[in-house]
Amino acid sequence: MLWPGTLIGAGAGFAIASIPGAMLGALLGQALDRRLHLQSWAHLWEKFGGRSVLRNDELLFVLLGRLAKSDGRVVDGHIQQARQEMRSLEMTESAQRRAIAAFNRGKSGHDRLRGYLRRLSTQPYAAEGVLRACWRMVWADGRAGSSERELIAQWGKWLGWTRQQVQALATDYEPQKRPSVSNAVTYQDALQLLGVSATSEPAQIKRAYRRLLSRHHPDKIAGSGATALQVREATDKTRELHTAYTLIRERRDFR
Repeated sequence: MLWPGTLIGAGAGFAIASIPGAMLGALLGQALDRRLHLQSWAHLWEKFGGRSVLRNDELLFVLLGRLAKSDGRVVDGHIQQARQEMRSLEMTESAQRRAIAAFNRGKSGHDRLRGYLRRLSTQPYAAEGVLRACWRMVWADGRAGSSERELIAQWGKWLGWTRQQVQALATDYEPQKRPSVSNAVTYQDALQLLGVSATSEPAQIKRAYRRLLSRHHPDKIAGSGATALQVREATDKTRELHTAYTLIRERRDFR
């Protein structure tokens, strides 16, 4: 791959001193690429625009932030889902801070994402993981708007996926056609689901919720060779846990 600094250096060197100048210019440009982490022309434009080049883990959260904001308003479900993704990736404290900054950066919608996703297309497993995380974010508020669907379809195209392949992933996370869990679960049901009591401290309730989310996360189930049905059931269980936790938190008035 010829990176931008390398190309610019080679071109400038050739103009000044023909082939020897081009060789020297290419070497100097390559050193600049490595120092500034420039891997594409998009990266170069970002540097000129004052934005840092995205790392792979930051790219994921920029995408999630973009999706969360695409319908106009980021809701609590989006925030909880972003936090769950951080826990699933077992991020360190510093990595979590970068992820939060990337999520907020994504909400602005200013980043050029095509180059990043085209490079990621060479890593099929990572590309699928990104698309699955995107669908989880879409369904975090219980619905998938047309703008969200179009964003994921476009990103999937840059990742080398067809629209049909991208849409097929959505079925693993789409709510089943059945009565809303929030209407069916009572406060006592929610307490029982999380394994806590009405007198449990908020910190204890949060720990129980996060422990159960980690245990039933669809990615963990999928990684163990589970069937599509089992992944879908895990997705439903995760959604029930989130609904129960939200009900308890609202009743007890804590965050």
